[in-house]
Amino acid sequence: MDYPHWFPPALVTWLPMLGSMLVGVLAASLVFRLGERVVRRATREAPIAASVASSIRAPAKWLLPMLFVNLVLQGAPEDALGLAGVQRLMALLLIASLTWMVSNAIRGLAQGVIAANPTGVANNLEARRIQTQTRVLARSLQGLVVLIGLAMMLMAFPAARQIGASLLASAGVVGIVAGFAARPVLGNLIAGLQIGLSQPIRLDDVVIVENEWGVIEEITGTYVVVRIWDQRRLIVPLQYWIEKPFQNWTRSTSELIGTVFLWVDYRMPLAPLRAELQRLCEASVHWDKRLAMIQVTEAGPHAMQLRCLVTSASAPAGWDLRCEVREGLLDFMQREYVHFLPRQRAEITIDPPADQTAGNPLQADRA
Repeated sequence: MDYPHWFPPALVTWLPMLGSMLVGVLAASLVFRLGERVVRRATREAPIAASVASSIRAPAKWLLPMLFVNLVLQGAPEDALGLAGVQRLMALLLIASLTWMVSNAIRGLAQGVIAANPTGVANNLEARRIQTQTRVLARSLQGLVVLIGLAMMLMAFPAARQIGASLLASAGVVGIVAGFAARPVLGNLIAGLQIGLSQPIRLDDVVIVENEWGVIEEITGTYVVVRIWDQRRLIVPLQYWIEKPFQNWTRSTSELIGTVFLWVDYRMPLAPLRAELQRLCEASVHWDKRLAMIQVTEAGPHAMQLRCLVTSASAPAGWDLRCEVREGLLDFMQREYVHFLPRQRAEITIDPPADQTAGNPLQADRA
């Protein structure tokens, strides 16, 4: 084909390739639309697969045209102007799109699994376990995929390969400094994998950490968000949960035994208190009907200490039940046994008048 004399000779080689690229992009668009319909029908009865397909839709829309363009560039003449730079650029875009798609696929899979195991049920222990494992492992895998993608993109540049080889060859002090600098990142990554597999904590677990009572609200790739009872947020690094002790009130079950302590006079009869405790528990929606009892746990110099044990299905219900029992028993004693509340006892000795002492030799001697 003859081109006008004013047409740049350097573009003569590119025109057939540009036409082939345009045809490839149109073919990729057609393949994407047909594949989208097929996948949509195939995943109609599979929510997890549908979630994955929905997540990879955007990166797949870019990935398919790049595949066709790269195929055209592989068969391009070697003398084409700027071919090496274009090939490297398209390779980088292809790696970035592939990394994006794999990362989104992991995220879509995690979202599908989480949606299939909701925590808004009465017994959500298994659902919370699955959700925690899924979230932590998915974020760890996404981070690993991004690191691999960046490494592959850097390997596309010969200069970067040489820099990496020289750094590895001259490990020495640079390697030690880099190791110390990367230690928190690697420590959190390993801690995240440990938490995801062994699960010392899960989402919605009730914990006591740093002397604070709270609920596990979010687990990220580097830290855990604990929602404190007064709506504050405590941010705790992942390594903390592996290296330091803490209390988990819902590790194997959410059922708890709550305690209420009362100080009463020694003359207070216990039978009416036990009957009132039973009545209060039966009237409360927070009691799970497992246990309601009163024990004398201490006998002090002025009063005795009573411990009321009550059970509940969860920590929030246990807190409300304890408050109800404490208030109810105090109100009962104020109404029915007000004289048996704790009181201070003292013996008062009155010395006789001076004239009586003078008339009594014995008392005079004692005085």
